[in-house]
Amino acid sequence: MLHVYNSLTRQKEVFKPRVPGKIGFYACGVTVYDHCHLGHARSMVAFDVIVRFLRAQNYEVTFVRNITDIDDKIIQRAAEKNISITELTDFFTQAMHKDAHKLGVALPDKEPRATAYMAQIIELIQTLIHKKHAYVSANGDVYFSVKTYHAYGALSQQNIDELLTGVRIDVADTKSSPLDFVLWKTAKKKEPAWQSPWGAGRPGWHIECSAMSMHELGEHFDIHGGGRDLEFPHHENEIAQSECASGKKFANYWLHVGLLQINHEKMSKSLNNFLTIEQALARHNPEVIRYFLLSSHYRSKLNYTEETILNAQKALHRLYQTLKNYPLTDEDISCDLKWVARFNAAMFDDFNTPIALAVLFELSHELNKSADLSLAKTLKELGGVLGILQQHPDEFLQQESHDDMLDKQTIDTLISERLKARHLKNWAKADAIRAQLLEAGIELEDTQDKTTWRRSIKSV
Repeated sequence: MLHVYNSLTRQKEVFKPRVPGKIGFYACGVTVYDHCHLGHARSMVAFDVIVRFLRAQNYEVTFVRNITDIDDKIIQRAAEKNISITELTDFFTQAMHKDAHKLGVALPDKEPRATAYMAQIIELIQTLIHKKHAYVSANGDVYFSVKTYHAYGALSQQNIDELLTGVRIDVADTKSSPLDFVLWKTAKKKEPAWQSPWGAGRPGWHIECSAMSMHELGEHFDIHGGGRDLEFPHHENEIAQSECASGKKFANYWLHVGLLQINHEKMSKSLNNFLTIEQALARHNPEVIRYFLLSSHYRSKLNYTEETILNAQKALHRLYQTLKNYPLTDEDISCDLKWVARFNAAMFDDFNTPIALAVLFELSHELNKSADLSLAKTLKELGGVLGILQQHPDEFLQQESHDDMLDKQTIDTLISERLKARHLKNWAKADAIRAQLLEAGIELEDTQDKTTWRRSIKSV
């Protein structure tokens, strides 16, 4: 039985889909004004694995992940680059897709872009105004009235009175309360704008996600996810405006991914420790990065260091080295249900990937002892649920990195020369070539009929 930690209730709950066998799942995507960073990768991979597992349990999942393609940062960055907003957002959307693909993250079933949902956004704001949950300010901006939603702060456990303490409204401020948040912004010169009942303007960030999620999944759906940093105010505001508009519960379960740190510090450009996915992929195997991201529970903080990446690389090497000895050509081989049950038990406990990975290592150890092909099939199949172990073992073990001394063609040539030397019983030359390869980080493994090789793991 699946249990998930619901951020709204702060406890694990038995997961019960609204419609048996079907799940509507919305996750906040990225704002496409720059390259995605490793924190984005963590959320992408976490939700990808959750969707993979739910589908492996025969749920019909509709996974929606939006793209925010209009906001202040986008407008500013386009102006800095002297290009159109569309050109900017298209470029970084493509970059995001490229990064996600390399990490083995599947495309969502639906990927709405905010600018394509203006009609739905305007209609939602109109509903809120009609129901007295929103108002048009003196300058034409439209605000949500927080005091009209009795449960505001429930998700983030914020107290309204405490939030208001020490906060003053500027005399020039058009809001009724400092907590009120913008739904529609009046157009400014040289900024993109859409026509609305309140004049030309553009939507606030929060209302975009509500409009897109409800349009694609309905006013009440199963799961809403995002990074921990979105819990307040973004998700809090989503709940308030959505439930006030529909009169229904918005999402049943809220999943939040923990923050990623770099060397135990918050990632930021000011600290010079900002790491994009593109930069990480240039230094490390994509599957190694994915494994690293799964090595900690999705709700926990995760610390990126060269040592933690090295540990992930070592772990994957061990698993692939095991699979290398058991080529799976017989599709009729069945999985071992005992190990499947143990893996599922870990994932049923709020998608506990560290425990699930530990099960894979126990399975690998048992496989090395028994040489049972059904265990090999099980190892690969369960790895697939996590999005790992799907490469041919040699492809992974021999993959070249940016600082490798020898390419594959050179290695194959030297191995061929060594085999000739061995055939001629020129042991000195054969040993010299082996030593040369080992110095370059290439480990050889001689069997009765062939020689295979793998790249050694470099220390930090």
